[in-house]
Amino acid sequence: MATTAVGQPLSRVDARRKVTGTATYSAEHRIEGLLYGVIVNGTVARGTVSRISVDAALAHPGVLRVLTDFGKLQLAHPVDRLAFYGQPIAVVVAETLEAATHGASLVEATYERQDAVTDFDDPDIPSQTPEDEPDYSRGDPAGALASAQVKVDLELTSARENHNPIELPSTIARWQDGRLTLWDKTQWSQGAARTVAGALGIAVTDVRVHNEFLGGGFGSGIQTYDHVVLAAFAAREVNRPVKVVLTRRQFYYGTGFRPASRHRMTLGSTAAGRVSALVYEVRIENARYRTYTDGLTDLPKFLYGVPNTSTAYRITPIDVHSPASMRGPGVVLGNFALETAMDQLAHELAVDPVELRLRNEPTQDEVSQLPFSTRKLRECYQTGARRFGWSRRRAKPGSRTDGDLLIGMGMATASYHNNRRDSSARARIHADGTAEVFAASADMGPGTTTSVMQVAADVLGLPASAVTFRLGDSSYPTAPLHAAACTMASVGSAAHTTCNALKAEFIRRAVADPDSPLHGANPADVQVRDGQLETSGARDTYRDILRRAGLPSLDITGNWGPGDADSRISTYGYGAVFAEVSVDPLLGLVRVRRIFAAYDVGRVISPKLAHSQAIGGMVGGIGMALLEGTVTDHRDGRIVNASLADYLVPVNADVLDLDAAFINTEDPQADPIGVKGLGEITIVGVAPAIGNAVFNATGKRLTDLPIRPEALL
Repeated sequence: MATTAVGQPLSRVDARRKVTGTATYSAEHRIEGLLYGVIVNGTVARGTVSRISVDAALAHPGVLRVLTDFGKLQLAHPVDRLAFYGQPIAVVVAETLEAATHGASLVEATYERQDAVTDFDDPDIPSQTPEDEPDYSRGDPAGALASAQVKVDLELTSARENHNPIELPSTIARWQDGRLTLWDKTQWSQGAARTVAGALGIAVTDVRVHNEFLGGGFGSGIQTYDHVVLAAFAAREVNRPVKVVLTRRQFYYGTGFRPASRHRMTLGSTAAGRVSALVYEVRIENARYRTYTDGLTDLPKFLYGVPNTSTAYRITPIDVHSPASMRGPGVVLGNFALETAMDQLAHELAVDPVELRLRNEPTQDEVSQLPFSTRKLRECYQTGARRFGWSRRRAKPGSRTDGDLLIGMGMATASYHNNRRDSSARARIHADGTAEVFAASADMGPGTTTSVMQVAADVLGLPASAVTFRLGDSSYPTAPLHAAACTMASVGSAAHTTCNALKAEFIRRAVADPDSPLHGANPADVQVRDGQLETSGARDTYRDILRRAGLPSLDITGNWGPGDADSRISTYGYGAVFAEVSVDPLLGLVRVRRIFAAYDVGRVISPKLAHSQAIGGMVGGIGMALLEGTVTDHRDGRIVNASLADYLVPVNADVLDLDAAFINTEDPQADPIGVKGLGEITIVGVAPAIGNAVFNATGKRLTDLPIRPEALL
């Protein structure tokens, strides 16, 4: 297949609309008769509302209704009692946002409080083993540790993190003739439709969700939270469209978060640097009303060829909102524990950290006992080390300075499972020779609208400018959630499959049509370029085929899924992350000077967008390593730093020199377009690479995230 669009560094097709302000986000749609809803949040972590006074709110000019009875709604948490601080207890609906906001401040509630625990380090709260994360063991870890010549035993922690995209959670709900339309900031329009339908007790076919533009998500829009259901509920109650937009403070306790975690990582090794034993124990905070787990133990038991391995995953249920996926969910924290321990082992063995990892490369997936589809990790190490200048690293900690600053280099391995899920697409070619592809996917920033278009353009033999990928509508063909780095492999493969079927249908019509120049040709010999079907000098066009058939367009809907591929191959993305930091020993300040990473993520559809994804993941990793941490007042569960003034995220001054390269490889065993997920892996490995660089600079092994200045003083 001739390739003209795939692999080209195209700019985002929606870039102009975004920078000129003509891209319409969820809260910006102009809906006739729109009202405004503001949620009133409870202020205890556990208990019941004994009395709620709404008279003052109703008396305020512009306030139309104050809704307090949610008893008939099916929400993720109990509705008859408070399960976490910030749980909605009322919705004020008004003619203006100002009236609704002030009206919400006039609602008064009293509570019957119950003893609550919001600190998951409370020794009185027992931990549990979640059903979907059983203990894992292979070989004899205890025996191997006992006989190991060198041992590393680390305890590590990470703070809770909150998502902070600039666009706040927002929903507009409108009912017409018993059917509900939502304009919602969601990463999964069809999942949102199902959740809202279930919460309201209506048919999912009566719900349509639009989400064409998203201003970042990082996992915050995967689940459908209370504000979406309450917007729909309020709109039904007042019989007018209602908009609900959470404030930044409400965002912190109205949606999920990356849970705080506690780790113990133990490694045993031979003197030659062969890791013989790994024991990993991890515990995360959870809500009492719902169990949340993610892939914390995946990489420790998979990444290296360790014959004796055990992992134990525990959750501690407390009185908080349920955690949720955040970029690199679970994997990024398990990898932090593993890669920090590997760096410490390399130091104690006096072995280069890259060399130690190379000595422990597995020949197959030790968990599944399956062969790797592709694993170009060695190439990642080699490319990354060369491009970064790893050979200039000094092994002795604290031996490199720049004036009064200590300089250090560190590295870490990154990996993430190549998620592929069943997906569908509809492809259509119009009489003017242009094409459209439809799928109920989303694009929160990685450039899905552009990259799927590139795949479709090459399959159909059309220039990129002639193809449009349409997404952001739950009525389009089925697509998975826009998360878990599965969109391109899933939706892109569905588009590829469907466009091939549509092209084949045009070829079939041409060779069967006596009036076509291709009549009687072998379909297998027909090639398509620039909208022309040709073989042996004879040519036909999409336009002419449709004109002769009297059709304004022709479309086909197709499906793709990974089938049983995961029972035959182990398919992951891989990377090697290198970081250089400076540390001011007098102030304890760490600055990231530069990061370089090399990735094996299969075929790169859009190099410019892939590089942008890598940079974005690195920025998130800098935040995790040095800045981000949610602080809770355990007296009542209130989040203390629920604002961008107090919750620190990286700014331009924190991001100096970030770069990435991609190993030239494809993974055709995993999916027909040969890609592996990119969105998640780019944050994995960044925090341990920075932490390992801090150790190289100072000789202090810091195991708590974020790394705080006081830990270095």
